[in-house]
Amino acid sequence: MHFQNPVFIPGPTNMPEVLRRAVDMPTLDHRSPVFADILQPALAGVKKVLKSKDAEVFIFPCTGTGGWEVAITNTLSRGDGVLAARNGMFSHRWIDLCQRHGLDVTVIEVPWGEGLPADRYEEVLRADKEHKIKAVLATHNETATGVVSDIAALRRALDNAGHPALLMVDGVSSIASMDFRMDEWGVDIAVTGSQKGFMLPAGLAIVGFSPRAAAATEGANLSRTFFDIRDMRKGYAANGYPYTPAVGLMNGLKLSCDMLLEEGLENVFARHRRIADGVRAAVHAWGLELCAASPEVQSDTVSAVVTPKGFDSGRIVAHAAEVYDVAFGVGLGEVAGKVFRIGHLGSLTDVMALSGIATAEMCMADLGIDIQLGSGVAAAQEVYRSTAAQAIRNAA
Repeated sequence: MHFQNPVFIPGPTNMPEVLRRAVDMPTLDHRSPVFADILQPALAGVKKVLKSKDAEVFIFPCTGTGGWEVAITNTLSRGDGVLAARNGMFSHRWIDLCQRHGLDVTVIEVPWGEGLPADRYEEVLRADKEHKIKAVLATHNETATGVVSDIAALRRALDNAGHPALLMVDGVSSIASMDFRMDEWGVDIAVTGSQKGFMLPAGLAIVGFSPRAAAATEGANLSRTFFDIRDMRKGYAANGYPYTPAVGLMNGLKLSCDMLLEEGLENVFARHRRIADGVRAAVHAWGLELCAASPEVQSDTVSAVVTPKGFDSGRIVAHAAEVYDVAFGVGLGEVAGKVFRIGHLGSLTDVMALSGIATAEMCMADLGIDIQLGSGVAAAQEVYRSTAAQAIRNAA
């Protein structure tokens, strides 16, 4: 494997060299005053990325799945009602996690490729007159299908129904890459991880709690020790942790937030949209379709490309790795063998994206799919050429 080639999976993402070096640091005593200079700026930086003034940020040495567990175990009790929609592999996994904890999950089944249906959420919430539902789960960006959902619409559904449930959002593949407004959208718990928009290795679950969510902790009786935010809060007050933190990753997170904020969050989001637009143009030029059912739900961080009927999409991923040393994402769950995924988030540029598009073209041509070499690259080039000047102005 030639490690100089960028990866095009939807996480972990490519790492800027400066972040790789920030993570690769000498051993530091995490109980010394020096650790505060890493911890506190990292917490403050994440809060800004979440666009929140009120959230408490907690950073656990685990991954986004651990973040899901942080969300439910700190706020819910066994038997509590939870409302969620299943529209992809990652929404399915969060539902499964809740069921394993003894929660009563009401599942709205949604075709894979579609976004979360705010109207159906509202219907269920209006029918819950006794407010047995204590939490509403939403996957902002479903990585398996390349579908983004309208979180503000879900907040309106809760408000229209007059329902007090907490709104918990999985933003693992959206936060720090796509617009996310924790306060404005009324998100009570936001979950993300270090390995996607923050451009770091996997290993940190990053969770934001609204004051209302933090207050719910005192009445929750699901078992928690490692994930107890009360212990974490006490540790932070003393500039430390209740156990050993991932110091190098925390140092990387501190710098990552600085880099994102220096670029400007709106510029970060515009860059992801521009790169995604080029990928989408390429897919159209190939004569293929995206798994996302309509343009308004197409993700700016990952595109799930539907291959011709009867063709095993996993062959493209395997061929790219074996022949060209390039990684694409496989199809998962219901779309396994039907799509391959092009991740376009994190540390990525137009030029890097073009290399991934070109590689995908070579793989499909090698495997006998009827596409014209260069067609997708040319389509993406037109997008990038037409937006390059504006991107430079925005970055200035």
